[in-house]
Amino acid sequence: MDKVLAKEIYKVSHIAGEFVLRSGQVSNEYFDKYLFESNPEILSKIAKEMSRLIPENIDLIAGLEMGGIPICTALSLHTGYHTLFVRKKAKQYGTAKLAEGEEFKGKKVCIIEDVVTTGGQIIESVKALRELGCTINTVVCVILRDPNAINILSKENLALRPLFTMEQLNEYK
Repeated sequence: MDKVLAKEIYKVSHIAGEFVLRSGQVSNEYFDKYLFESNPEILSKIAKEMSRLIPENIDLIAGLEMGGIPICTALSLHTGYHTLFVRKKAKQYGTAKLAEGEEFKGKKVCIIEDVVTTGGQIIESVKALRELGCTINTVVCVILRDPNAINILSKENLALRPLFTMEQLNEYK
């Protein structure tokens, strides 16, 4: 584990206060992912470290709207994997696609996410992508907020591979 990177992520993105998370949980601390995703030096280091977590036998990586997309793009530049950009729901106009990028039906896809608390949006997106013909077994994220997400996602046949847990970021701050 890169303790220097953990310190950088903490320094640039940790905020104290009262925050309502997507899951509905209330937290007194928050990692503003856009602060590390918009920093090219930190984003490049994250991509380098996360590339080790991507399974070898995949065809594509898929970033979930919105925070997973910059991480996925940086990983693509670092690894050469082609990407999918996955919406929370299919757009209602134009091509009406759920995921943008090359054809993914019949391909093995690794989901890329920024911060995971319960995995609720991951589960919804994976179910939709599987219905469209993807094989998805692994999720890679930058920060795991709640370790219970590992069990929640495993019930959906998904292995979660975090770069850092929230506890690690707090420990190395």
